[in-house]
Amino acid sequence: MVTSTPEGAVTGVADVLAVLDLAEAAGARLRVDGGWGVDALLGEQTRPHGDLDVVVEKRFLGAFLGALEGAGFARVGEPGAVAWNFLVARGGVVVDLHVVELDAEGRGVLGPAERGVAYPAGSLRGRGVVGGREVDCVAAEWAVRFHDQYTGDADDRADVRALCARFDPNGERCGPRAKSEPVESHCGAAVRHFVVSHCCAAREQYR
Repeated sequence: MVTSTPEGAVTGVADVLAVLDLAEAAGARLRVDGGWGVDALLGEQTRPHGDLDVVVEKRFLGAFLGALEGAGFARVGEPGAVAWNFLVARGGVVVDLHVVELDAEGRGVLGPAERGVAYPAGSLRGRGVVGGREVDCVAAEWAVRFHDQYTGDADDRADVRALCARFDPNGERCGPRAKSEPVESHCGAAVRHFVVSHCCAAREQYR
C-alpha cells in the first residue's frame, strides 16, 4: 500500500453507503477492500475505520471521480500517490482508490502491466454486507492472504482473527490436510471456497 490515511480520519457506515450511492449513480462498480472489506464479509462493523478502500475499474474512474468531486471530495495529494492508487477526502472521510484493469484471465491489474502487480483472478468476487446493503468485496480467502503479505498493526491482526473465527471457528479444520472447502458466511451473502489452511497459518502468526 503506497498511500497513507490522514491522521484523525474517520469513515463510518453512513459514509460508506454514501460513496456506494455516488458510484451507483455514476455507473461505476466498486469492490470494497481493506478494513471495510473485512467487515463486509463479517456483516457488521467490528472496529473504527479511517478510510474506505475501494477497487474501481479504470474505465469507470472518470465518472466516479466526477461524482465524488461533485459531492465535495478532493484529492489529498499524499506522498506516494500514483495514478492507480490515491486518496480523496471530504473533511474526515477518506476514500482510498485502487484503480485496476481486468485482463483476459480476470485479474485486476494495478498500474502498468510491467509492474506485475494485480488482484488475482477470483479475489474480487466476494460478497458482503455493509449497513444492511449487499456489496461486492474482496473474497474471504484473499482477504486473509493479503494480510499475510505485509507486517500489519493491531487492526490487521484483529481483522485476520475475526475472519478466521467466522470461517473456521475454533480452528477445528486446521491440520496437515486442510484444504479448500465450500463455506457460507453468516452475513447474508455467499462467500465460498475459503482456504482453511491460511487461517491455520494466520493463527500461528497472529496469536
